[in-house]
Amino acid sequence: MPTAAARSDRRISPVFLGIVAVMAVSGWAVWTDFTQRPGIPLFLFVTAAWVVSLCLHEYAHARTALHSGDISIGSKGYLTLNPFAYTHALLSIVLPVLFVIMGGIGLPGGAVFIERGRISGRWKHSLISAAGPLTNVLFAFVCTAPFWLHALGGVPAVFQYALGFLALLQVTAAILNFVPVPGLDGYGVIEPWLSYRIRRQVEPFAPFGLIAVFGILWIPEVNHVFFDSIHSLLRALGISDFTAYCGFDTYRFWRSADPVCTVGL
Repeated sequence: MPTAAARSDRRISPVFLGIVAVMAVSGWAVWTDFTQRPGIPLFLFVTAAWVVSLCLHEYAHARTALHSGDISIGSKGYLTLNPFAYTHALLSIVLPVLFVIMGGIGLPGGAVFIERGRISGRWKHSLISAAGPLTNVLFAFVCTAPFWLHALGGVPAVFQYALGFLALLQVTAAILNFVPVPGLDGYGVIEPWLSYRIRRQVEPFAPFGLIAVFGILWIPEVNHVFFDSIHSLLRALGISDFTAYCGFDTYRFWRSADPVCTVGL
């Protein structure tokens, strides 16, 4: 049986439970139009749900590492789902939320510190890296389920907008995370299979990988191709461009809402 210390290491943090409570209450407010101002509750709902997904992303890395041999994970607080326990709270939580607010893009989360030397086997190392973005993939499927199951009867339009925008964030986070660039999870998946020489040559560039990816995304041609791909994937999952756009537009409640998105609300 696990010791008292081990149980404490895995007890869900009140901080995380508070974020889930905000998500639940604001989601109810969006569904019922309780405030009659959908922008504010939708903003709270999507932001809280996004932070929950970031916590689950990091938890998936940590939990997979624990079962792969890194027993130090629990003592670091990663299994509590507390966003402030992660090694880079700024990168893990603050910056992703700011990127959502500013540009409606799912920035990959930060990192948990995994003692890779405790883990043997290339497949385990790859799975640890893949576990995080696979959580975003699962989250995207949950958000889009009412659409591809054709179960939208009775779902308010503004709640559909919220799910559509949240699905867009999850899809962008998953795709960006799987890019095989040093510093991102995609590179972590393939790194165990590279030669030692290549890994040593690439290692100095790891801190700049995410910056490089976003720098490339600022190129208009690349940006258009990237988001065209995102919307094509969302359409395959039943999310129209209109739904995702209106979700983002309503999310930015401090701006003048597009009249097109307010029709039927």
